[in-house]
Amino acid sequence: MPDLDSVLFFATADFAHRELFGAGPAWTPLKGLQSYLTDQPYPRELLRPNADGRPLAHHLVLFNDSLLVADDTVTIDFDDATKGRLQVRRNGELLSGASVIMAGAVLSGADIRLGQGVLVESGAFLKGPLVVGDHTEIRHGAYLRGDCLIGSRCVVGHATEVKHSIFLDDAKAGHFAYVGDSILGNRVNLGAGTKLANFRFLPGNVRVKTPTGQVDSTLRKLGAILGDDVQTGCNSVTSPGTLLGPRSMLMPNVTAPSGLYPAMTVLR
Repeated sequence: MPDLDSVLFFATADFAHRELFGAGPAWTPLKGLQSYLTDQPYPRELLRPNADGRPLAHHLVLFNDSLLVADDTVTIDFDDATKGRLQVRRNGELLSGASVIMAGAVLSGADIRLGQGVLVESGAFLKGPLVVGDHTEIRHGAYLRGDCLIGSRCVVGHATEVKHSIFLDDAKAGHFAYVGDSILGNRVNLGAGTKLANFRFLPGNVRVKTPTGQVDSTLRKLGAILGDDVQTGCNSVTSPGTLLGPRSMLMPNVTAPSGLYPAMTVLR
């Protein structure tokens, strides 16, 4: 299945979790995602007192494997985290690489790991297992449902739901998106209201249409595989088992039928 191989969709040499992306069809990393996340190290004892599913009462600062409550000695500059501009100071001293979980965010389960310079805004709901890379923003109202691997400099935006999915570095789902059982390549950008459907109405596994016939993914749920630099327009939809090659575009208000699309495809 050479046209389905993940190397045709993603450049993973610089991705911190590149070991997930071995040989096989582009959706193969989803099959190993749950076990991979289960085996990751988490600061469970650090987060456990605050990971009970209730909104946080205070801003929390993660710094050098310690958890600080943002009291009067702490000042936070809530600038663009994806550009490394989130800055935290304690008694005037810069805490380089500190991450911030704002009051009102909800942590459900202690198997959550945040990289450096991460911002989790008020109203976000984070359920483990979850790994988030450096300088990523989890914005107000975001819902991460578990088994999610989010790369560096990513955005999970307002009213965006993510479930059992992978974001490679610089992938952004900024507004009102649904991302289920999907992979977003490097620098993918989802327009507001994009929905990556993952479940067929009819029984059976998701099958991917290719020029040489249908391929059984062996997955009951499979959303979209979006190669590097794919762009989707506002209110676009992908059907279960949609594979868009790198630099492809899905225009606004368009539904992509399931199937394999080569690089630089434009769906209107």
